[in-house]
Amino acid sequence: MTTSTPQQETKMWFGISMVLVGAVIGFAGSKMAGTAAVNPTNVPTAQGQPTPSVPEEDPVPEYASVKAIGKDDYVRGNPDAEISIIEWSDTECPFCARVHPTMIQLLEDYGDTINWVFRHYPLSFHATAQKGAEALECAGELGGNDKFWAMIDMIYEKGSDLTKFGEYAKEIGLNQTAFQTCLDSGKYATKTAEMMQAGSQAGVQGTPGNIILNHKTKKVAVVSGAQPLQNFKDAIDGLLK
Repeated sequence: MTTSTPQQETKMWFGISMVLVGAVIGFAGSKMAGTAAVNPTNVPTAQGQPTPSVPEEDPVPEYASVKAIGKDDYVRGNPDAEISIIEWSDTECPFCARVHPTMIQLLEDYGDTINWVFRHYPLSFHATAQKGAEALECAGELGGNDKFWAMIDMIYEKGSDLTKFGEYAKEIGLNQTAFQTCLDSGKYATKTAEMMQAGSQAGVQGTPGNIILNHKTKKVAVVSGAQPLQNFKDAIDGLLK
């Protein structure tokens, strides 16, 4: 029987270690601008493994495949704006929190030309994301559009902490007891699930998933992840030409 020497074993384990390091670096690099959803529709492959969800290039959906602003949406900015940024987001996603100030800046820079629509995409591996989405809906139910946006501002500022959502509601001026009753009921679980499914059908595969629409020309642009401000401006300006 052939045996290996200590030197051969050292070389073998060094080679294996380098492969593992390369895999970790590659995976981390794919997450730099956003959090990818692994098999967002929870449909297993034939082998029972999740389908890879980070494409080499973001597909651009047809305008009609992205649900236009409806009664279930909360809109920040001019509701009749020519351009809408539709953001599918997750309250626990660090990249969503990072892009949040960028969105606010875009509203300031473009004024009534654009608006911002927030839709839910709670990733299953974020423990508080589902209830975070429901918390936003409860804030909207109790306080309207302004309180919906005040709640998401608060969550991204202070953290997506399930034990703190009631306190956040009180801090933005809502009745904490009524808010907690709404949140505990789970009444908005279906709505958030439907929004996530619609996002997946439109091509969203992670958070923040940003699809920009020109309602006049029906042109569409995709800016996935927490991209720099200028990347969003380039996309918006391209749609305005």
